[in-house]
Amino acid sequence: MSEEEQLLPSPPPSVVSGTMVVERYRIDREIGRGGMATVYLADDSKHDRQVALKFIHAEVADRLATERFRREITLLASLQHPHILALYDSGEFEGALFYVMPFIAGESLRSRLDREHKLPLADALGIAREVADALVHAHSQNVIHRDIKPENILLSQGHAFVGDFGIARAVTRSGARRLTDAGFAIGTLAYMSPEQASGDPIDGRSDLYSLSCVIYEMLTGEVPYDAATALAILAKRAAELPKAPRRLCPTVPPRVDAALMKALSPSPDDRFESVAQFSAALRGESAPSSAGPRFAASARVRWLFGAAGIAALFALFLRSVPLHSIRSCMS
Repeated sequence: MSEEEQLLPSPPPSVVSGTMVVERYRIDREIGRGGMATVYLADDSKHDRQVALKFIHAEVADRLATERFRREITLLASLQHPHILALYDSGEFEGALFYVMPFIAGESLRSRLDREHKLPLADALGIAREVADALVHAHSQNVIHRDIKPENILLSQGHAFVGDFGIARAVTRSGARRLTDAGFAIGTLAYMSPEQASGDPIDGRSDLYSLSCVIYEMLTGEVPYDAATALAILAKRAAELPKAPRRLCPTVPPRVDAALMKALSPSPDDRFESVAQFSAALRGESAPSSAGPRFAASARVRWLFGAAGIAALFALFLRSVPLHSIRSCMS
């Protein structure tokens, strides 16, 4: 077992190959593990299909209000879109909460980026368009994803599918502490909007910011802000703007460069009003109305206070945790 794997919580010990979960799902094998859940490939005997069954780790589940979590999952199950992985089912097995999603034969965007570093322009914009379509639908239903990142975008047969839609909301609204559970919020800080990281109220523009970070990485091979620790990322965001994508990759079209820089504005008010507008700008159907992100005085002060608050909470932990370990904490 690698050093990074040792940092992750252990999967439920009673769930092994051949285990029958609620007399319906027969576990085949473990296919993924992160800070919040362990993922198993399972056979659904009721519908004769393979599914991805995700067990919430005890470290997280112990802080959840189970009934509230189930109600949130029921609401999320109403999302129906070609590029959203549906929530099939949820329940409890031997005291462990789980939820069930389709099993997609393919790979995550993270796996492809790890292999190729960055993607061709057409591929990146195609993935961006499909993820944006999924977000537009979810936002129309008043559902914010809250954790858009390459690990939650699956690729199969030339299409992109967004997974774990709203699970962060289901967990936080059910009672888990937002920032003190290692790997839950901090694990995705590289893609998290400034307002979400500082604990401010969020809307669809938070997902827009996260999507822009993912597109930035697909095109340049880098995230907009990178540093050795999560605290250092917060400090860089408070002090500087990201490099324009065209500086890192000259083949990025000017319209895409301008759209990304606007979407990466620290203040939500300086971004596009919606993911639909952002997607249109990427396609060249509309032009960004501003020259790019800027730091208004109020935004800078809010960011500095947000960073300071998180720093005080996590100083002892973050000093010694490298970013590669933090990134591995949630899948």
